[in-house]
Amino acid sequence: MPAMLKNSGAAALSEIERLSVESLRGRIGTSVWGGGVLLSLFALPLEGVLHLCAVLGDRKKSDIELLLAPVEGTGYPAITASVHQAHLFEREIAEQYDIRPEGHPWLKPVRFHEPYRKGAGVFGAERPGPAVWDYFRMKGEEIHEVAVGPVHAGIIEPGHFRFQCHGENVYHLEIQLGFQHRGIERATLANPARRLFYMETAAGDTTAAHATAYCRVVEALSDCKPSPRAEAARAIALELERLANHTGDMGALAGDVGYLPTMSFCGRIRGDFLNMTALLCGSRFGRGLLEEGGTRFDITPAIAAELSRRLDAAQADVAGAVGLLWKNPSVLARFEGTGAVSAETAAELGLVGPAARACGLKIDARTDFPSGHYLAGAPETVTLETGDVYARAMVRWLEMQQSLDFIRRTLPAAQGDTGLCRCGAFKPESAAVCVEEGWRGELCHVAFTDKDGKLSHYKITDPSFKNWTGLALALRGQQISDFPLCNKSFNLSYCGVDL
Repeated sequence: MPAMLKNSGAAALSEIERLSVESLRGRIGTSVWGGGVLLSLFALPLEGVLHLCAVLGDRKKSDIELLLAPVEGTGYPAITASVHQAHLFEREIAEQYDIRPEGHPWLKPVRFHEPYRKGAGVFGAERPGPAVWDYFRMKGEEIHEVAVGPVHAGIIEPGHFRFQCHGENVYHLEIQLGFQHRGIERATLANPARRLFYMETAAGDTTAAHATAYCRVVEALSDCKPSPRAEAARAIALELERLANHTGDMGALAGDVGYLPTMSFCGRIRGDFLNMTALLCGSRFGRGLLEEGGTRFDITPAIAAELSRRLDAAQADVAGAVGLLWKNPSVLARFEGTGAVSAETAAELGLVGPAARACGLKIDARTDFPSGHYLAGAPETVTLETGDVYARAMVRWLEMQQSLDFIRRTLPAAQGDTGLCRCGAFKPESAAVCVEEGWRGELCHVAFTDKDGKLSHYKITDPSFKNWTGLALALRGQQISDFPLCNKSFNLSYCGVDL
């Protein structure tokens, strides 16, 4: 029987089902169109042969399945042709291993780096960089292009946005990232002592989620089980990270429509939530809190009491600040109906997190693939139906209230000595998968070991990797002046894609 994993589980390579590429395409399609999810798709050199590896999730059963298919020759029939969730994964595969997914509708590099393996020359002998690549173009006398970035006015990472417009109306937006590829996945294999550091900075505002996913993968490969107190402390860190970022987003959305009271208040309150994480470990972003096998810091009764006091104060403050938004007709007029994405489109693209839940999709890794402390009960999943800026803002606000209640319920279980499970040697020729619900949505980490028990492959899928296309489609039919507001309502990570 093929291996069927629960979240944060491991399986021997011999237990992973091997298929033909054609059969793999069929299995992915059956899973996705049956309500499942393509958690990750990547190329894996294994036993001297390049394989496609698909990670499928069954949200109803909380099952995760790994599938492998060897690639013969220089290409294979594109999975994207039938499952659109695969479109960016297959562009990445083509770039990294120089094989062509035949029939892919828009095949271009994701990060513009040299391939790990020379193959069919998919992108030509001289691979151009992101600034000189072709973009989709509309024709017509009254059609014009607007190019934004990659250098932006703020202190943010580079990214290029190419709008095809008719007057003020946006017909198409193409988003090009890949200006700062860091090679984190490869560096993880080469530098064992720095692995956790790489994970904490894979997407800097998602430190707790990526570090938790990495720790769970390592623990699965070494049969290490953290203490219940450590799991509770990790869950608190994840929810504090959600609170800080959602609060910042609420303020930024207010700023984008020129509503300064909420913008100013939330900017300060975001700092209050960050300082609560610093109370736990000394770092406002949670760096250094987690460790393979548990946590590095305990939550003492004094820290728990202080955290509880700060939560009460911050909850009152943020309720007042965000409450102003819902009472202001001019703010609501800008939020409602702007940048709407349908539930059908969200499901077809595989959107995750608040962006998906704002479209009515009830998906959340904390309940769909629970692990750690979430096995004892996760925050309630909240959804709206309209899929617009208003819905993406309101989902954040409702999630903040859920997170506050969850932290209070979890604090007693996290107090005291968390202990540490020392992780030993990894299982040889094995694979492990972890899915975590970061504040932007679910992220997935997959690790493989060789016959000596050393990491041989590591794959990270950040929620932004799946959601950037959602932003592009949200702009269709909108005014170009709506872009900043739509962009902030998704608030996606550049570096989460440029791994």
